[in-house]
Amino acid sequence: QVQLVESGGGLVQAGNSLSLSCAASGRTFSPYAMGWFRQAPGKEREFVAAISWGGGSSIYADYVKGRFTISRDKAKNTVYLQMNNLKPEDTAVYYCAAGVIFTVSPSGYDNWGQGTQVTVSS
Repeated sequence: QVQLVESGGGLVQAGNSLSLSCAASGRTFSPYAMGWFRQAPGKEREFVAAISWGGGSSIYADYVKGRFTISRDKAKNTVYLQMNNLKPEDTAVYYCAAGVIFTVSPSGYDNWGQGTQVTVSS
């Protein structure tokens, strides 16, 4: 099992930036892909971005492509999500996840953090 703790959420105005971090502990020596997902009130959890174990491959949802960047520091067991040009529709609880499959599907991840709230005001 991998334990994940997100941080960096908060309240920002539209057009501004925010950086999220997700620190992993536990079986971090295993090859895990990492993903970021988000869930807005009344909506289903949706994919945001994912990065492969080695960090050489990444995938983005169309609605964040060009604005968000996912990265990982394996030495620190941490994955990041840099969010630029934030929009009110980006408001959600953001979750990081770890799994053995590099995928956009939540079902491919079996370790989840508790989430961090991101609120973007207009």
